[in-house]
Amino acid sequence: MSGTPAELPEGRFDLAVIGAGATGLWAALCAAEAGGSVCLVSRKPLAESASFHAQGGLAAALEPSDTPELHATDTLAAGRNLCRSPAVDVLTGEAPGIVRDLVDRGMKFDREPDGELSLALEGGHSRRRIIHAGGSRTGRELTGTLARMVADQDGIEVREETSATALWSDGERCHGVITDRGPIASRATLMASGGAAALWRRTSNPWGAIGAGPVIASAAGAELADLEFCQFHPTCISAPDTPTDGALITEAIRGEGAILLDDSGERFTDELAPRDDVTAAILDRIEQQEGREIRLDLGAIPPEKFPSVFAMLEKAGFSPGERPIPVAPGAHYMMGGIAVDLDGRTTLAGLYAAGECACTGVHGANRLASNSLTECFVFGRRAAMAGLDETPAEPGEIPGWRFEPPTAATREAVWNLAGPLRAGSELEQLVGDPYPLAGAIGKTALAREESRGGHRRTDFRETRAVLDHRHLIFLPDGSIEPRRWE
Repeated sequence: MSGTPAELPEGRFDLAVIGAGATGLWAALCAAEAGGSVCLVSRKPLAESASFHAQGGLAAALEPSDTPELHATDTLAAGRNLCRSPAVDVLTGEAPGIVRDLVDRGMKFDREPDGELSLALEGGHSRRRIIHAGGSRTGRELTGTLARMVADQDGIEVREETSATALWSDGERCHGVITDRGPIASRATLMASGGAAALWRRTSNPWGAIGAGPVIASAAGAELADLEFCQFHPTCISAPDTPTDGALITEAIRGEGAILLDDSGERFTDELAPRDDVTAAILDRIEQQEGREIRLDLGAIPPEKFPSVFAMLEKAGFSPGERPIPVAPGAHYMMGGIAVDLDGRTTLAGLYAAGECACTGVHGANRLASNSLTECFVFGRRAAMAGLDETPAEPGEIPGWRFEPPTAATREAVWNLAGPLRAGSELEQLVGDPYPLAGAIGKTALAREESRGGHRRTDFRETRAVLDHRHLIFLPDGSIEPRRWE
């Protein structure tokens, strides 16, 4: 952690937010509205984050027959006995209020002809509770609206096209962030840098989702958790060696009646089971078919219901109204990340994390569909508010370490060695990968000798009850500590 003596930049912010996706934009807005001075660090121009590409919606108990308790039950069931129950209660309990807040701010969610919010059904949910904006353009609509709110909000300084390269940390406390345009001092720092699913070669994510946040946080002294759990979305386009390979076909389409067919044209699974079950069923059928692909039949879906999906498929050369689309699982969402409490506090004083880069434990071993955008808002706000209560401290030396992105060889290795199916002999090869997060994924996946949720071992195919609610914590020194979160 050695570096150069600190030269304090002019001014100091109450909160530095790293990342301008839904979590970062919302956290910055909430902190500024509470009277805090905020610096928002965005690698790209505002609203060009992974959240921008999100097709899913927000999950919240809004239907008269629905309750936060039912939402929590579905979340816990999907999480395969690894969810942190208090985090689930926070998420499901605060979700309806978040939706009301967004509506009051002018967010245009899709509505029925009678004016009521349109509620969709997705895999693992027992009620219709998914709200969208613009059909499958929810991420685009949300981030665009939030970006405009941030631009109009006093108290937020936005630094676009600026990349975080390290945290200003002495290993005991975080004092801000080091960027490629200089250091930023802050009382509290909130990591909202997004996920890591693009570490796998076949992914639904934009290529920037490489887990930079967890790598930077770990190097600064923070603990990580649940790194072995990546969710593989069952219906990504299968078009190898083309730009369309891995593109997502939203689960909401299956909620409206699209069906999965094997190579004989037969339906073979429940399309609305939790994602890990659907993914497993697809992988099993592909194996039975000696590698031949599965197809998704969209014949019963009106194109106007999901215009952006149909437009994407037609641009890629498919005819979704005439012939089923070839699909296969692709890396989609990282359940693991920077270990945090219910207010986003990490184990490094002064550092907070929220969104996909964080691990609250709310998703367990398998994220329930559309809980992630809800998590961005619920825990983004909680982390921002907690961060404003931090006591200022004088920063020490600027660390010498700087983040280096992964190579194409790392992405290939993560896909081949820790893909939807993984074995101990392959994971051992990944442990030594030069990209820190790839090695950590290999190490934790090797240590979890079972199959659970998004983590499926060909050499340990059963789920072990003794590992229920047992999380693998990746410590800054590279060791692993099993821990039970209550």
